[in-house]
Amino acid sequence: MRTIRLAFALPGLAALVWGLVLAVQFALHSFRDGRSAIAFFIGGPILHDAVVAPVVGVVGLLISRLVGQRWRTPVRLGAAISGVLTLIAVPGIWRTYAGQRNPGLDDRNYTAGLLVALAVVWLGVVVWGLLRRWRPSP
Repeated sequence: MRTIRLAFALPGLAALVWGLVLAVQFALHSFRDGRSAIAFFIGGPILHDAVVAPVVGVVGLLISRLVGQRWRTPVRLGAAISGVLTLIAVPGIWRTYAGQRNPGLDDRNYTAGLLVALAVVWLGVVVWGLLRRWRPSP
């Protein structure tokens, strides 16, 4: 078992070191890149801990208080998937073409795509909840 763990740990540690080397090179390339790296590596976790985590906690508490027992799991999963989809779509919605242009990815309407994806997720939540509602309790 120790050999298997070592076989998984060594490539992971090598990737971690390589990522650190690339991050340092990026941060030291220019003042603008350094400022951007600081915002990403320090500002991101602070923003998560100060804003995102408390909001998720309050939403989870509200879901558990306001939603019936059979609907809790589908609604929680729908809320989690909605949050992830929104986080993925925010850069495309907020600053279109912020980086170098990639014609295969940037030439779409991110807002419409996000709304369609959220509609599909919540349609799935409703179907799942209704199926649980009609299924007899164990």
